[in-house]
Amino acid sequence: MKRATLALAAALLAVSGWLLGRPDPSVPTFADVRAAHRPSDISVLDREGAVLHEVRVDATVRRFAWVPLAEVSPALQRAIIAAEDRRFFAHGGVDLLSLPAAAWQRFGGSSRRGASTITMQVAALLHAELQAPAGSRSLPQKWAQARQAWALERRWSKAEILEAYLNRVTFRGELQGIGAAAHVLFGKTPHGLGEAEAIVLAALLRSPNAAPAAVSRRALALREALGGSSSRADVLASLTGALDAPPAGPRTALAPHAARRLVASSPASSERTPLRSTLDARLQRVASESLGRHLAAVADRHVRDGAVLVVDNASGEVLAYVGSSGALSASAQVDGVRARRQAGSTLKPFLYGLALERRLLTPGSLLEDAPLELATAGGLYRPRNYDDRFHGLVSVRAALGGSLNIPAVKVLTLVGADTFLLRLRQLGFEGLTEAGDFYGPALALGSADVSLWELVNAYRTLASGGLWSALRLTPGTAAAGPHRRVLDEGAAYLVSAILADRESRSRTFGLESPLATRIWTAVKTGTSKDMRDNWCVGSSRRFTVGVWVGNFSGAAMHDVSGVTGAAPVWLEVMSWLHRDLPSPPPSPPSGLVARRLRFPGQIEPDRLEWFLQGTEPQEAQAGIAEAPARIVAPVGGSIIALDPDIPPARQRVFFESSAGGDPLRWMLDGEDVGLAGQVTAWLPRPGIHRLALVDAANRALDSVTFEVRGSLDPVPD
Repeated sequence: MKRATLALAAALLAVSGWLLGRPDPSVPTFADVRAAHRPSDISVLDREGAVLHEVRVDATVRRFAWVPLAEVSPALQRAIIAAEDRRFFAHGGVDLLSLPAAAWQRFGGSSRRGASTITMQVAALLHAELQAPAGSRSLPQKWAQARQAWALERRWSKAEILEAYLNRVTFRGELQGIGAAAHVLFGKTPHGLGEAEAIVLAALLRSPNAAPAAVSRRALALREALGGSSSRADVLASLTGALDAPPAGPRTALAPHAARRLVASSPASSERTPLRSTLDARLQRVASESLGRHLAAVADRHVRDGAVLVVDNASGEVLAYVGSSGALSASAQVDGVRARRQAGSTLKPFLYGLALERRLLTPGSLLEDAPLELATAGGLYRPRNYDDRFHGLVSVRAALGGSLNIPAVKVLTLVGADTFLLRLRQLGFEGLTEAGDFYGPALALGSADVSLWELVNAYRTLASGGLWSALRLTPGTAAAGPHRRVLDEGAAYLVSAILADRESRSRTFGLESPLATRIWTAVKTGTSKDMRDNWCVGSSRRFTVGVWVGNFSGAAMHDVSGVTGAAPVWLEVMSWLHRDLPSPPPSPPSGLVARRLRFPGQIEPDRLEWFLQGTEPQEAQAGIAEAPARIVAPVGGSIIALDPDIPPARQRVFFESSAGGDPLRWMLDGEDVGLAGQVTAWLPRPGIHRLALVDAANRALDSVTFEVRGSLDPVPD
């Protein structure tokens, strides 16, 4: 038996020497192997280079960035060598002294790994054709592996071989490399691993997914081999912690929604290289914590979700992007920054700005806040104010500052819904694709769906004097694309000045509220129907901050308005931004003139008011704004059905117009059918008809088309 063993050993050594003496196979350089390493996660960095978030892009394996050997705990290096290759520093890639014993064990049916050195394992990790479960490689595979190991030792240093091994070997489950194993199993970096943890990791290598009892036996045996400096209890406790460790999420998770968007849009994401963003990690943390804290304070009012967006006015760079309330939310993966919700009153500044720009109104014009009924395709529309009161004559400044609803609807009739929609699309509200009739007069009160992303950039446009450019999440030297003028600079200044005026909003919000800041800011809140959404968006000279609060499910909140829900978050974030940064009021642009204004009946205090040049009043008395005449009924596109059970002579269609200055007349299908000063009753006839409202010069001021269906003949009994 002994003689046979010696003969086998001699034969193996002879064959090994012959094979290893042949020309070396191709071996990649260490630099190439390290450069080809691809983590399973992409790190998204903030504007200063700090890791902001990690996005998993490879679901098949968990692998972190390459870890240099100098950053690996010496205790782990010792444990790995003791467990896998005790003669690692003595052999040249293949441990020839262990070959006879390994061969005999193989022929004898033993399952021990035997002569597979760390270098041979690295060779197998680098070449897929050499990979196979331990003990199942064929003899030719073993020889090929040995030749690759010999070649590696000729070209790589021992430190490079050990470093590559630690970064490519699988420790347990999907965990490949020491970086992922140390973090997921122990919550540590590789250089922070203690001896007990190092022993557990080394014990896992022989069979990464072995049962706990088998790993425990190997770990305790390795502890003895290393001299037993760690106690049995420490080793077993480390083993229990590692085997019970839950699957770990990202090591850093500050901006999940923005990070996923950046990774999805980056052409470099396939390289798994870190992506630099415009975000500020400190501000991101402040905004996220503020949102969570204030939502927790109103949790009993059935509100769980929210979002925050902060941008730099000059560059359009996004500084904070909080897409959800995280653990508070039942739908934390929904991106609240990009989700479209009803805008509430947040669109009013752009409506008034359009009316000012077109010189239909001035900040001193008077609008009547009184009961209003408008005919729509769905019936009569009766807008109401938030406080359920009517305030009589109010100035444009007071109407916008106090967010009064009825004056806003009147301004929409003055401007026209389609004209207003065109302006909103120019401001970047891409979801508003329908015609004006689809939204109706409620468009003035925010019935359209918008996103926080779009809304914040529109307010940034106001703060930038009417110049629009796209927001951006990736840094660059140039500003965010080309700028285009959307708003008149003077009109943008007037709207911003109103939104910054505590006095103008005091009728609704009081002088002290979360909208009142110690610096200059122009801010607006909004609450949608049934309190399903509330918003607070506003700008300082440097930043624009937007906050949305509500429920992703669409459920209504309980008594949560823009001032109580979104505004406190807005105030806290804006105050942090300006903790040591001033925000002085902007100077009026050229083309504006100031006039002292006196209001009839002292409905508002006398004040100095700004006007676009040419719109200033010739007298100090404020004037009442009158809307142009419009057809109130029938509503355009209506289908009127004749009732066969009612005598035809008793069926009438009523023509109704809003008040106009000069005498107006009705023209139906080109025929004059009477004065429009009162309600006109018309005997209907089947067909499609066009009704026009014309002035004394026969110019059409408004027109609608409607259809009458049915028969004028009575149905016999």
